[in-house]
Amino acid sequence: MVDLSANSPCAGLLPLTIGSVTLSEATPGTLTSIAPYNGQDKALSAALKSLHGMAAPAPNRATGKEGARAIWFGQRMILLQGPPPDPGLAKHAALTDQSDAWAVVRLEGAGAADTLARLTPIDLRDSQFKRGHTARTELRHMMSGITRLGPNSYQIMVFRGFAQTLVHDLKTAMQGVAARG
Repeated sequence: MVDLSANSPCAGLLPLTIGSVTLSEATPGTLTSIAPYNGQDKALSAALKSLHGMAAPAPNRATGKEGARAIWFGQRMILLQGPPPDPGLAKHAALTDQSDAWAVVRLEGAGAADTLARLTPIDLRDSQFKRGHTARTELRHMMSGITRLGPNSYQIMVFRGFAQTLVHDLKTAMQGVAARG
């Protein structure tokens, strides 16, 4: 009989430090997509605040904090990261477990923004992409979700099947940034 064991998307690939930048696999907890029913956006935001302590995020924003975060994930789409969704949310939105669908990594360090700038077209300057800002955007040739967590800290999400490519592309960019430093 085959002995199967669950592995995280980046098992055996991370952590990795090159120069001043560290790439590590995040443990996001439960990932749930939340799609509000027509006319339920405000009620959903109130329920999310009441049940999970954070309002629904505005476009290109994230609310909450480490361990419990709501991330704007597209038009009328929220990703709840951390806790399992309270069943009361189902009154206002369709809830879909996405926990096994995503590879989630954290890029941190003084050269993190320079590393990402080599791979994505978004403006990562502090004045434009602040803590709590998020974007669904291209990362080299993959669609991704990038959320700024702090001054030199980003969460990056891609579909699980792209985990190895994500690590390869970020490693190459990290090496380029370290080489010029």
